Amino acid sequence: MDNIVIFSLTSSKELTKEIVNILGVEQGEIVVTHFADGEVLVEPQQSVRGKHVFIIQSTCAPVNDKIMELLICLDACRRASCKEVTCVIPYYGYARQDRKARARQPITARLVADLLQAAGADRVVSVDLHAPQIQGYFKIPSDNLTAVDMIGQYFRTQNMHDVVVVSPDHGGAIRARNLSNSIPDSTIAIIDKRRIRPNFSESMNLIGDVKGKDCIIIDDLVDTGGSLLGCIKMLKENGALDIYCAATHGVFSKNALQKIAQSGVKEFVITNSIERTEEELSKVPNVKVLSIALLLASSIEAIACNKPISNVYRLFHSDEEEEMNFKNLAGL
Repeated sequence: MDNIVIFSLTSSKELTKEIVNILGVEQGEIVVTHFADGEVLVEPQQSVRGKHVFIIQSTCAPVNDKIMELLICLDACRRASCKEVTCVIPYYGYARQDRKARARQPITARLVADLLQAAGADRVVSVDLHAPQIQGYFKIPSDNLTAVDMIGQYFRTQNMHDVVVVSPDHGGAIRARNLSNSIPDSTIAIIDKRRIRPNFSESMNLIGDVKGKDCIIIDDLVDTGGSLLGCIKMLKENGALDIYCAATHGVFSKNALQKIAQSGVKEFVITNSIERTEEELSKVPNVKVLSIALLLASSIEAIACNKPISNVYRLFHSDEEEEMNFKNLAGL
């Protein structure tokens, strides 16, 4: 681990502090400057010659600024003669534009992948991509980690009975199944949903039985919260008891946090892939934030030491010793 440098850009500062504390390394010094006209300058403040550089940056709002910071940092590190550079992107912006859903639409998720490679990335690590096939857009190694096992471990620490894991659409059925597999004796249900335009959807039918049961709605991200409210309403109409929600990425555009606070959801579990301020979270007491620092730190260590990343998921197995370790880390 002596030959690595970990840089944080502007979107993942607190997450990076947690990661370097877990790894027991010093965080790299870097300065990001935004000029009045919008130009970005990124300057590493230490030598990276011959080092394996890890750049941690979620490409969240403002998405274009965060992507440019990442691209410019890649260029700076390459021109400073680093040996290798890995982009750790907890939230991969533009991932929802992964295909041509209609005529003349771009595939922007592929464009971002091309830009990262052109700027000099040797590897990309992300968490719960909106579409797993985005991995195939890269000609370099790409690791799509998942927080679902960690979310499952959290819900195993809660006093829940007769659990149904609910996918808000057909595309998330595999995610719901994976979460259900980590929660003993749980079943799954699927909401048949039709999206009429971006950020607007119409819930149609419920596939599965939720009457008299606790429900966990699981998704990869929540943006405006409109689809989520439709799912909650449908579950209540079908006799669900306590309703929980979980998503890896809390995008929370517009008044999404206000909607969640008033939704009647018992608890909404997200990760810190997109960082929220204390002030924002204080207004939504039913939101619980889990840290993915251990997941990312273990992955960085595996990459730096040429070990299998698949071993990382052993951290979230359900044996009693690991369960106790998780409770201690989460402060439960």
